[in-house]
Amino acid sequence: MTTFINLLTFSRIFLAALFFYYLMSPDGYLLALILFFLAGITDYFDGYLARKYNAVSQLGEILDPIADKILILFVLFGLAINLSSYLIGFIGAIIITREIWVGALRDLNARNGISDATKVTFLAKIKTSVSIIHSINIFIWISNKQYVNNCYSRYSIIHLTFYHFVYRLNLYFEYS
Repeated sequence: MTTFINLLTFSRIFLAALFFYYLMSPDGYLLALILFFLAGITDYFDGYLARKYNAVSQLGEILDPIADKILILFVLFGLAINLSSYLIGFIGAIIITREIWVGALRDLNARNGISDATKVTFLAKIKTSVSIIHSINIFIWISNKQYVNNCYSRYSIIHLTFYHFVYRLNLYFEYS
């Protein structure tokens, strides 16, 4: 069962790359939405199955948050390119910076024998869920070409993404 669960997690990385490819295609928005939705489902099921069947593995604990970040970063950079938004690109860069810091802290804690201090928390699961739900909403909007061609709607999507990012920051500081 552990192998199947880890394959679900690996599939999320593969789906993220496919998603990005289709997001770059003018006629691929709907398929990108479907792929992203499937990736979100794998995120739910890999954790659910691991806990239900007591099949939690070290590889899964390491790979799951990495797969989540890869998926969200492909979304942000895909949207930044597609909507020509420096703001969304900047948000993606901040997330990468945060992940580098968290990775460094985890490495430092592991070297000092206190690796429990930086384990994945329930807050991290909430942040990922909020990101996935927000991203699905954006893809539903951009699947309608007429809506995206409207300049006002492009800025609405960019602003919604920015406010989502600020909300995530607020959650992070509120619970840490």
